[in-house]
Amino acid sequence: MTDSLKRFAFGVAATALTALTIGAANAQTYPTKPVSIVVPFAAGGPTDTVARQVGQAMEKTLGQPVVVENKPGAGGTLGAAEVARAQPDGYRLLVWHIGMSTAPALYRRLSFDPLKDFEYIGLINDVPMTILARSDLPAKDLKELVAYAKANQSKVTLANAGLGAASHLCGLMFQQAIATDLTTVPYKGTAPAITDLIGGQVDILCDQTTNTTQQIKAGKVKAFALTASKRLDSLKDLPTAAEGGLQGMELGIWHAMYAPKGTPKPVVDKLVSALQTALTNPDLQKRFADLGSVIYPVSMQTPEGLAKHLKSEIDKWGPVIKKAGVYAD
Repeated sequence: MTDSLKRFAFGVAATALTALTIGAANAQTYPTKPVSIVVPFAAGGPTDTVARQVGQAMEKTLGQPVVVENKPGAGGTLGAAEVARAQPDGYRLLVWHIGMSTAPALYRRLSFDPLKDFEYIGLINDVPMTILARSDLPAKDLKELVAYAKANQSKVTLANAGLGAASHLCGLMFQQAIATDLTTVPYKGTAPAITDLIGGQVDILCDQTTNTTQQIKAGKVKAFALTASKRLDSLKDLPTAAEGGLQGMELGIWHAMYAPKGTPKPVVDKLVSALQTALTNPDLQKRFADLGSVIYPVSMQTPEGLAKHLKSEIDKWGPVIKKAGVYAD
């Protein structure tokens, strides 16, 4: 090797070592400024609610403000892609739901890889779905609802909040469970879908308890079943789908936290600790419980727990979406 090449190689090595040293030092003092959580949906939805409550609770551990930024579009993939491309320094995070596992099957051209482009922080919570109908629909229970849907297949409308939304996924499962294709009506968000359900413009909607609990308790919609393995304390009179005679409808919409790939391990470790501490906050636990949300055990509030769960969910949803023949460019 010539002297010039030796000097060049030494310079490259020195620069890399300096960068690593600075990165390690920054990781030790992290965070020194506000941390942003990107929510890939509009404000006011269930994912936004989860992110704001968790972020607020994490502030106490991190010692810095945690600010939520709403970046809606393309079923959540725009906001997720932005975080995947962000500087891996721990100051730009992502909270997203089950969509992280369904996006690979739903989108033909996905600009990020859920299994390769993120550092995993941990799972947060799981939210069951409720099968609802307009208040004047004649069915009295789930069996009668299924019979009504089958008998009036060409007329029954099934609302959802758009491609890839929790209500869309639940609707796919519902149609497969009853072996009946209904007329789906996509909306740009949950709020207009529920508004039209209350107004009687659509017949059925399947959505998260964080969106529907108050509407059910107020009697504005007719609730038929819960997509959980057991009943919720917050909706004690609402049976599970299995209790109502419908198998294959156990579905929970989980949320998790991510950072860009390459985020230093000391930073990831601090974020994991902050998330776990936040999820022990009594006020947060009560707010989640009131909305029918179940916090994951500590063993799943980890990078390893999230990695295993995400892979299994990708394997689960791929065939369901493929069978339904639903894709987006």
